[in-house]
Amino acid sequence: MKSNIKIRKIEKQDLDFVYKAICELENEVLDFEIFETIFSENISNPKNLYLIAESETEGLGFISFHTQNLLHHCGLVGEIQEFFIHLKYRGKGVGRLLINEVVDFAEQHNLKSIEVTTNKRRAENVAIYENLGFTLSHNKFTIYR
Repeated sequence: MKSNIKIRKIEKQDLDFVYKAICELENEVLDFEIFETIFSENISNPKNLYLIAESETEGLGFISFHTQNLLHHCGLVGEIQEFFIHLKYRGKGVGRLLINEVVDFAEQHNLKSIEVTTNKRRAENVAIYENLGFTLSHNKFTIYR
């Protein structure tokens, strides 16, 4: 499977794929117009890396990675914001290929760390991220408005 997977930067024509993936990930139908505006803004920001994994016939998954300079790290830090692999392609190395590209990007840009947050309702993701080399090192607290 891995041999015929292509990883490339996400472009405007990938909007529908990413929109459907995020709606599935969040288990809700998001406002498409607002989504499209944010999508366009995010993929055009040079501090962000948006990648899609695809076969010759379809999208398999994608990852979004945002970077920012943080005072408490005294440098650039990256955070995976969204990470989605279609159910039928999970466990086949697609996610690892995307993570490897993010790690390469982080090394090329001298990032201090790569962070990822997962919702507590996705308890299975802890083992997945640990298997990909992440350490469970922080708690994240949220206020919803």
